[in-house]
Amino acid sequence: MASYTHGHHESVLRSHNVRDISNSAEYLRPFLTATTSLLDVGAGPGSITVDFASVVGHVTATEIDENALSLSRSLAEQRGATNIDFSVEDVHALSFADDSFDVAHAHQVLQHVADPVQALREMRRVTVPGGIVAARDADYAGFIWFPLLPELDRWLDLYRRAARANGGEPDAGRRLLAWARAAGFDDVTVTASTWCYATPEERSWWGGMWADRILQSALARQLLDSGMATDAELREISDAWRRWADDGDGWYLVPHGEIVARA
Repeated sequence: MASYTHGHHESVLRSHNVRDISNSAEYLRPFLTATTSLLDVGAGPGSITVDFASVVGHVTATEIDENALSLSRSLAEQRGATNIDFSVEDVHALSFADDSFDVAHAHQVLQHVADPVQALREMRRVTVPGGIVAARDADYAGFIWFPLLPELDRWLDLYRRAARANGGEPDAGRRLLAWARAAGFDDVTVTASTWCYATPEERSWWGGMWADRILQSALARQLLDSGMATDAELREISDAWRRWADDGDGWYLVPHGEIVARA
């Protein structure tokens, strides 16, 4: 397994907790029915998972350890979602039997795993013939923003270096089709979608979140411990995020690749 670059600090969960079907899995919605059995790989804090549970018959949520899984378990309890099971899993070697699910889904997961092709093979194995394997991942090299701040260029370079040091691939979005084909899929529908932050409220949320993450998350600890960056440099990047958020001209785009592959 690769290491999870972001970790689960509050500043990270602040970003992940707002995700739902409409902003993160709309491409998959046409394939979901009231009888669908869905595997949600890498459920994180569970916001997408619980949203799935409101429209499908049953969801099985997985995470890499019990601490991570407890986040989605807690949200399901808060929301009263009773049609979700939870399982600690390695996506490279899932414990489920062949043909167990109608849909296997992974959001922002394949960019973090050691072998995304093997992960897709496993997701396919546990999906019924003719079922759906779906994945959506950001592509960090495609992130664009304005105004152009050199500190944010440095932030992006540091993030991509850290992710690759952890065994991941931060520019995953553009690779999803290639990974699916390498995993043996021959019926793959490819789409793309974006997150865009430009209103004062959006900039405050996105910029403030990253201003905190670069100082307090697992990424910050990794950058400091590895010597990739100094504390002073991270503080400069944090300040730049806040300057961007306060700039009335501020605009930020996050592109994602998406695949729907027939098992």
